[in-house]
Amino acid sequence: MARRFREITSGIEDDLGGDLTEAQKHLIARAACLACWCEEREAELANGEDFDAQGYATISNALRRLLSDLGLERKARDVTPDLRDYINGKTRADG
Repeated sequence: MARRFREITSGIEDDLGGDLTEAQKHLIARAACLACWCEEREAELANGEDFDAQGYATISNALRRLLSDLGLERKARDVTPDLRDYINGKTRADG
């Protein structure tokens, strides 16, 4: 469960492009927790165990709202080097 929590957290952080605010980090942690809970319920359902559809719908809706607050679209991460690094790299390559 801890590994899955970290995977979900990391995936959401990557989708948001990194450089997150503290508030975003807290929302991501709550979303990951709810996503893990939903995945556990889905596994129980697949195994034929009792399934609380109303509770699942409530948590799923809370998860959707958190993800919506964070932004559902993937954001590009800026990978442009700064001018000094670019020039230094060119100088070394020309050698």
